[in-house]
Amino acid sequence: MSWRAYALVAVPLALAAEYLNWGGVWVFLLSALALLPLAAWMGRATEELAARAGSTAGGLLNATFGNAAELIIAVIALNAGKVEVVKASISGSLLSNLLLVLGLSILLGGLRHHRQRFNAQAAGLLTTLLTLALVAFMLPAFFDLAERTFYGIRDPALPDAAYSLAVAGVLIAVYLANLWFSLVTHRDLVGGLEERHAPEWSPGLAVGVLLASTVGVAVVSELLVGNIEAATKTLGLSEFFVGIIIIPLVGNAAEHLAAVSFAVRNKMDLAVQIAVGSSLQIALLVAPILVIWGWAVGRPFDLVFHNPLEIAGLAASIVITNAVVRDGETHWLEGVMLLGVYALLGFAFFYTPR
Repeated sequence: MSWRAYALVAVPLALAAEYLNWGGVWVFLLSALALLPLAAWMGRATEELAARAGSTAGGLLNATFGNAAELIIAVIALNAGKVEVVKASISGSLLSNLLLVLGLSILLGGLRHHRQRFNAQAAGLLTTLLTLALVAFMLPAFFDLAERTFYGIRDPALPDAAYSLAVAGVLIAVYLANLWFSLVTHRDLVGGLEERHAPEWSPGLAVGVLLASTVGVAVVSELLVGNIEAATKTLGLSEFFVGIIIIPLVGNAAEHLAAVSFAVRNKMDLAVQIAVGSSLQIALLVAPILVIWGWAVGRPFDLVFHNPLEIAGLAASIVITNAVVRDGETHWLEGVMLLGVYALLGFAFFYTPR
């Protein structure tokens, strides 16, 4: 029996902590722990469905559900009015995938294999798209700054939201174009990035597990978000730190483990695709969906990152990731470099004033 099955015991424990009033800290910690196996089961069910769907449809399924757990957490947090937590979770997901996950993959893979190689052209395409995403995240901040300083607008919330909605539309269009490019017209360019296996589950079982894990993620996410404030006060953490460090680690844990596992087995194409591709999906799909969702439910959500550390961190992570993957080969020291940048940013976020 896999760790996913044993770890599910955290789900009833989190529910018990909530309804038996064990305290906000215990509910928060157990909910975070419960999200790990639920996200892993969701990923496994998606892989089983993708294995039956064929290359193109399977790639689309993986792309669609790859960050489903984190999207659910963000939607629930947005509904609860935790706007800054949601923004921090977006930037934190990019940072954790590009620096922590890719860094660990390169380090552990490099310690076992002297030098690892992968498709440099495909990796270069992903990092170029990430650069576009960085521009898309920087422009709303400069747009807001121009409104406040150049045009003298004291409360630019409405134009910020309108501009962010336009940015969301462009990002989704680019994401769909990238899917068509990667899965249809230029599959040969990104070849070697997928590992196919024979399905082990029936379609009914895969769909059932996917639905059950999705419901479980939604329920546990409600508990997590509802107890953020109590947990941060008790643990001495800021909501910003929870959003940018803890939530991304919990929501993407299954993908993190998969990327490191592939790297250790000398499958760096897959490790790079998971780490960088997941970041790309967050930037081009999840963030725009949250903007549209906020507009639809009357909770305006823009892409203006007011904390300059977030923009600086995103820029640093994309620059160093591009430098590491551009030659199509890695060694363990490059992993240490990525982890070093993540550690520097983590300390900066931790010591950010509450």
